[in-house]
Amino acid sequence: MRVFTALRRLNPSGLSLTAASTLATLEREGPRRLTELAGIEGVTQPAMTQVVSRLERDSLAVRTADPGDRRVVLVEITTAGLDLLRHRRSVRSGKVAALLAQLEPRDAAAISAALPALNALADLVTSPSVATPSENAPS
Repeated sequence: MRVFTALRRLNPSGLSLTAASTLATLEREGPRRLTELAGIEGVTQPAMTQVVSRLERDSLAVRTADPGDRRVVLVEITTAGLDLLRHRRSVRSGKVAALLAQLEPRDAAAISAALPALNALADLVTSPSVATPSENAPS
């Protein structure tokens, strides 16, 4: 939790974690329905509606009609949203690099060696087919 909290403090913009995560999901997976986004991000549909409305207000996302079914509304990331994600990643990477440079070389090497495993762990968490242990526990 301490590492997660510390990395959150490196947030280079006023964007909430849910809004930033929603933009990253749209970048990675393409246009999605509000209900899908709410499920992916673990929030209610009304909460996701508010997030998307703020993203639209800031020109970071846009609602569009599904070409396959004009009744369905999709949320899509805009060029400005993509630019913001790139900027956030660049700033955060610079801050993390500066912090890593302050560590003992052995500690920095250990973190670097752990990155592939941490990426694999993140992939498991974001995979829709993988349930978390609490979801598998008997009720």
